[in-house]
Amino acid sequence: QVQLVESGGGLVQAGGSLRLSCAASGSIFSIHTMGWYRQALEERELVAIISSGGTTTYADSVKGRVAISRDNAKNTVYLQMNSLKPEDTAVYYCNAIVATSAGTPYRTYSYWGQGTQVTVSS
Repeated sequence: QVQLVESGGGLVQAGGSLRLSCAASGSIFSIHTMGWYRQALEERELVAIISSGGTTTYADSVKGRVAISRDNAKNTVYLQMNSLKPEDTAVYYCNAIVATSAGTPYRTYSYWGQGTQVTVSS
């Protein structure tokens, strides 16, 4: 089993900053893509993802305000959020695509964290 533990959420005023962290632990052989998603109402949407090699993808709504990074040695992904807006308010979820062994066939699994609340007040 693999566990993802998020931290860093909270309440911040508009224009402020937060840094989210997500550490993966457990039966990990390798981690491929790691990312952050958020859910305000019913639909969970992509915020940012980063490949094992460092290639990043951002949602248009956060480009220029958010930076995703990862520390492969610590199996940890970060999300630095600046210039936060009230519409960024949501529960933020960490996701990781993980191979739990090097066996054949090589399989990867998608794991999710429990979510961390980010609230931006106007």
